[in-house]
Amino acid sequence: MTDVVTMQVIRYGLEQVADEMGNTLVRTGRSTIITEIKDISCVVTDAAGQTIAQAHHNPSLLAGFEITMKELVAAYPPESLAPGDVIITNDPYRGGQHIMDLYAIAPAFHSGKLIGFVGNITHHSDLGGVAAGGVAGGIREIYLEGLRLPMVKLYKAGREDAEIVAIIANQIRVPEKTLGDIRAQVASLRVGTERLDRMFRRYGEQTMRASCAELLDYSERRMRAGLLELAAGTYEAEDWIDDDGIVDRPIRVEVKLRIGDGKVVVDLSGSDPQAEGNINSTLANTFAAAYYVMIAVVDPGIPPNSGCYRPIEVITRPGTIVHPLPPGAVAARTNTSQKIVEAMLRALSAAVPDRVTAGSHGQISTCGFGGRHPSDGKPFVYTDIQGGGSGARPYRDGRDGQDSHLPRFMNTPVEVLERQFPVRIERYEFIRDSGGPGTFRGGLALRRDIRILADRVSFARYGDRHKFAPQGLFGGLPGSCGKFVLNPGTPGERVLASKGLDMLAEGDVVSIRLPGAGGYGDPRRRERSAVAADLRDDKIGRESAIRDYGWPETEDAG
Repeated sequence: MTDVVTMQVIRYGLEQVADEMGNTLVRTGRSTIITEIKDISCVVTDAAGQTIAQAHHNPSLLAGFEITMKELVAAYPPESLAPGDVIITNDPYRGGQHIMDLYAIAPAFHSGKLIGFVGNITHHSDLGGVAAGGVAGGIREIYLEGLRLPMVKLYKAGREDAEIVAIIANQIRVPEKTLGDIRAQVASLRVGTERLDRMFRRYGEQTMRASCAELLDYSERRMRAGLLELAAGTYEAEDWIDDDGIVDRPIRVEVKLRIGDGKVVVDLSGSDPQAEGNINSTLANTFAAAYYVMIAVVDPGIPPNSGCYRPIEVITRPGTIVHPLPPGAVAARTNTSQKIVEAMLRALSAAVPDRVTAGSHGQISTCGFGGRHPSDGKPFVYTDIQGGGSGARPYRDGRDGQDSHLPRFMNTPVEVLERQFPVRIERYEFIRDSGGPGTFRGGLALRRDIRILADRVSFARYGDRHKFAPQGLFGGLPGSCGKFVLNPGTPGERVLASKGLDMLAEGDVVSIRLPGAGGYGDPRRRERSAVAADLRDDKIGRESAIRDYGWPETEDAG
C-alpha cells in the first residue's frame, strides 16, 4: 500500500520519463515524419507488460502496446532478457498498427531484476512496399505493403545485430535515413531504461511497485465513476468510408454503446466485412479509437494506462473492417479508426451533448512522394500528413486547419520541405466556406499545392471524406468534402482518386484539399459579430453569410 501523494508524484515522474523518451526521439530522428510531424508515442510498462504511463504525443497509438506487450511478455520470459536488449516488430497481426509503424521495446532492470519495459512506436518514411512511403491506397495484400517484421532482438545486450540490420537495409529505398530513425528509437529507449532505474533507486522497489499498482487502480476507479455519471442505456450511430481504393462502394462502420453499472461495451461487430483494399483497421488501431473516445468524453484527466481500460469492453467480429484477418492489407487503417471515433461521438451526443464535437474531417490524408533528386540522383522519400477542419464544439468554433484530434499530428513547415526535397509549395491556405455553418462554425480545411521539381516521382496516398461530408450536430450543417487535383487550372486538370498511386512528371502540381468540419447548433443563432469576423477574415463568403447565417444582403461586415 502507498499513500496517494507518493503515487501521484511517481505518476508524474513516469510520465516525464515517457515524455523525455519522446523528446529524445524527435531530436535525434532523421525523417520529417518524426522531427516535424511527431508521429510517435512512448510508453512505460510494468514487468507484466501493463501500461503505466504514456507520453503526451499521439493518442491514436494509445492501445497499441496493450496487445503487443502481451505478445512480447509471452514470447520473452525474464530469464531470456538482458540489459541492452531491444526488441522490434511492426506486425499488424500481432498488436501492430501498420507496416510503417515500428515498435522498439527494451527491458528495464534495477539491481539485476526486471522492473518493466520502455517502448516507442514511430512512423517511418519507408519500410519497403510497392510505393515510396508505404502509403499507397488500393493495395490488396499485406505482403505488398512493406517489410513485416516479427518480434526480433535487434540489439542483444547492447550490441546491434548486423545481420538483421542488413535485412532491413536491403528492403528499403533510403536505408541510411530509416536506419538512422531506428537508432534514434534505440537512443530513446536507453534514456527510458536509465530514468526508470533512477526512479527505482530514488524511491525504492517496494514503493515503486506499490505506487504503480495503485496508479492502475486509481485510473480504473476514475473511469468507473465517470461512467456512472452517464445515463445508462444503448446509444447507436454509424459512419461511412468512401471506398477501399479498389471497389467504388461505401463501407459502413457501426457502433453500439451499452453503458451501465460503471462500465461500457463498445460493440463494433455490426460493421461491414473486411475490405479488399487496405483500409482495414487492425485490432490495436480499433481498440485505440474506442479507448480514446471514452477517455475524452468521460474524464480527459484520467491517467491513460491499463487500469482505465478495464471498464471498457470492445467487441469486434473477426473478418470485418474493424478486425481484419490475414492477409488483409491495412496501411490506410486510420480512415476506418477515424470513423469509429466519429460514430462514437455521434452516438454519445444523445447522452452528453455538451461533451462532444460535431463531425471533424474524420480521416487522415497521408501522402508519399518518392523518386531521385535531380541535383545528385540520390533517392528521396517525402511523407506528409495533411490537416483538415476540427468539429465545432458546444461552446466554441472548431479549430481551423488541424489534424484530427485522434492522432494530433503537427504541421510540416514549408521551409523544411523545400530544403530537403525537390518540391515547391505554391499554395498553402485555408479553404473558404469549408467549415460547416452553425451557432459554432466547423473548422476550416487546408489546401496545399505541391509542384514537383523532379521527373518520374511516385505519388502514393490515402485519404477519405471525398464523398461523405463531415456531419454537423443539433442543426449545424456539414463541412466540405476533400479532393486531390492534379494540375489545377490547366487543360490537363484531373481529379485523382482519394486512395491510389500515380507517377508524376517534373512540373506537375498536386493540389491536396482536405475536408472541413461540421457545425454545432442552428447557424441562425450565431452571434452577428462572429459572422462579421468570418467575413472580414475571408473564412466565409458573402453568399454563405446571407444563405446560411441570414446576413442582410446590403450590410457591410465592417
